Amino acid sequence: MPARAQEEPRPGRRRRHEDDGPYPDERPTDIIPTVQETPLARRPGAAPPPPQGSEEEYDQIFGDDDAYDEYEDYDEYDEYEDDQDFEDEDRAEPERIEDERPERQGPPPKKRKKKRALSWIAALAVLVLLAGGAYYGFTEIFGYDDYEGAGESDVLVQVEKGDSTSAIGNRLQAAGVVASGKAFVKAGEDNTAVSRLQQGYYVMKTKMSGASAVEKMTAPGSKVGQVEIRPYTQFHDITQPDGKVTPGVYSLLSKASCADLNGKSTCIPVEELRKTIETADLAQLGVPPWAVEAASKAEHKDRRLEGLIAPGIFNVKPGWTAEELLADVVKISAERILNAGLSEQSKGEGKTPYETLIIASIIEREAVKADFGKISRVVYNRLDEKMRLEMDSTVNYVLDRPTLLTKPEEREKAGAYNTYKSFGLPPTPIAVPSAEAIQAALKPVAGDWIFFVKCEKNGLSCFAVTNDEHNKNKLDAQRRGVY
Repeated sequence: MPARAQEEPRPGRRRRHEDDGPYPDERPTDIIPTVQETPLARRPGAAPPPPQGSEEEYDQIFGDDDAYDEYEDYDEYDEYEDDQDFEDEDRAEPERIEDERPERQGPPPKKRKKKRALSWIAALAVLVLLAGGAYYGFTEIFGYDDYEGAGESDVLVQVEKGDSTSAIGNRLQAAGVVASGKAFVKAGEDNTAVSRLQQGYYVMKTKMSGASAVEKMTAPGSKVGQVEIRPYTQFHDITQPDGKVTPGVYSLLSKASCADLNGKSTCIPVEELRKTIETADLAQLGVPPWAVEAASKAEHKDRRLEGLIAPGIFNVKPGWTAEELLADVVKISAERILNAGLSEQSKGEGKTPYETLIIASIIEREAVKADFGKISRVVYNRLDEKMRLEMDSTVNYVLDRPTLLTKPEEREKAGAYNTYKSFGLPPTPIAVPSAEAIQAALKPVAGDWIFFVKCEKNGLSCFAVTNDEHNKNKLDAQRRGVY
């Protein structure tokens, strides 16, 4: 034991012996090393070291000194010290061991559980938001408002050229017909007639269900105001030999103006259209400048727009005034005539644009399309030769009859349109000319023909340079029962 007392004191917990005497009066912090500096601190079950100071202080803190006598007789600790032959420098540095140990990543378990719970709550909130967004998106894409029933009051809806089904649905919604454009689109998905809807005006009803709107809009009677004016037609009606009446431009436009809106008719009578043309300012109606002066001098004022209405389909809005209707038809016709090639800069040989239009109308009434170029040449040759045109079509024009034949007494009547008596062209066109007739009037084919007569039942004519040839052609046609 004395030899051991001379050894260097070991750090850490110091065992107390009877011959050691009282504890030196030193500050505890100077003699109590950290747990990290002693290997015993790392031994499981090691007792804490006693505080340094007086024995009384020790007893006050840890109780009676005898309570620790058992540690004095506990020789295993001495054996542990005797068996260990370590030098101080061979011992592991506690600080170093702690430094090399990996630091714990993340929060302690309790906090991790809390964070995990919060993560679940956040994930649930995201799912709720996504579900809400999906529902909103579903409603926006697939949901739509819709009325019930077949509707209430009449309303007019216009469909423009090239309108898609969605565009039509939007127009119906704007007019108060359907609650939403989608109601119409969805109801018409399986109806092929919807995709074939044409531009024009349709009589619908306000507050219709989508299905009712589709059904009504595709019904034949719903489309109103559409009229087709064909080549050959003239403003006045024509009475056929069998007594049937072929409606002229006046009658066609008057009929197109008709619709029944909430029990009220929108028809414009023929007489109202006729008076409007007689008194209207042709320039304000949209007549091309090159035709205004010549058309204004027409002998029959109600025929001043003859030839200036182009063939094709027109959409007349029921409810228009007579002047509004005519202005729209004339404006569209002027564009079509220009597109056919007739203008101030493009006209017939030595003729004005208006004279070229008159020639085109004669060609239209006198021949089938295959003969347009030759008929045009006959007209030009006769005019160049200062010959009367002698066209049955011009005589029958003022008689409102077809052009096939004229009677001798009819050809003897005086009048500006009787080309058997008068030289030159009639004062106005005599019919609606087609684009092909206008082209023929602009560019007649080459030839010396002066005469022609219908010689085939399909309408084709036989052409001749001399009168003798012409008479032979007529006799042959009569013998074959052509006329």
